[in-house]
Amino acid sequence: MPRTGTEAPRRAALVDATIAEIGACGSLEVTVGSIARRAGMSTALAHHYFGSKDRILAAALRHLLVELDAAHRAARAGARTPRARLGAVIRACFAPESFRPDAVAAWLAFYVSAQAGGEARRLLRVYRARLRSNLVAALRPLTDRPEDLAETAAALIDGHYIREALRDEPADGARLAARVEAAMDRLLT
Repeated sequence: MPRTGTEAPRRAALVDATIAEIGACGSLEVTVGSIARRAGMSTALAHHYFGSKDRILAAALRHLLVELDAAHRAARAGARTPRARLGAVIRACFAPESFRPDAVAAWLAFYVSAQAGGEARRLLRVYRARLRSNLVAALRPLTDRPEDLAETAAALIDGHYIREALRDEPADGARLAARVEAAMDRLLT
């Protein structure tokens, strides 16, 4: 008799294990078996819940997007001015839940895999569109070129993720967010 109520926690455990395994491996060259072992379950059970490695990877990327979106919503909730909203969007990108070493490694791996197309490319387009929209909305009252500055801010944010993935020790997300904010302040003057 199947156990009820176990699917959601097991799927979540597999998604978390996928991100951790990508972080440990540094690429998407992980196996369903290694993900399942990290999650404390069998490979067959992982296949039962997701069907394939590609679906597990897509679920992990969707999870990272949901985490980042939640960080953006929470950060923007208290922002009352356009400049405060811009800072909130930037800081949310470097929030501890989004800017942890395994998540950074997973983002970088997904960027690489998106070059081949497929679900990773589609989901990364969603990420880019959301980030751009959040930045443009914050920048529109501050400048007559919000689209250009949004692209610059996004490039600075993504650049710090790339640099972080190549570091030996973890960076300070708050310090990096402040660096991006300072650069934007200089561009806004």
